Amino acid sequence: MTDTRALYIEQRIANETPSALVAYLLWFFLGFFGAHRFYLGRWVSGLMMLVLFGIGSALTFLLVGYIPLALVGLWWLIDALMIPSMIASDRAWLRYEIARELP
Repeated sequence: MTDTRALYIEQRIANETPSALVAYLLWFFLGFFGAHRFYLGRWVSGLMMLVLFGIGSALTFLLVGYIPLALVGLWWLIDALMIPSMIASDRAWLRYEIARELP
């Protein structure tokens, strides 16, 4: 691989992958809604987080809603550790795709 090609690939990766700072800000402020997962392209798990939070919030008056809220809270804490690996896997996938499309 030439230096120009490698530089081109890394520049595209820097421009096209999500920012860790934005992901952490979304995680901190809107994490219980799964906003950071939507931003990182994990739509299904983001939607699951949003639905669990909605169900938990709606059922708290029955005292059953605290179980899904606890699950979302645990998921939220684990995601703090997983955000860097999610971004790294996105970068690796994009690096592979860009290298494959170049002659």
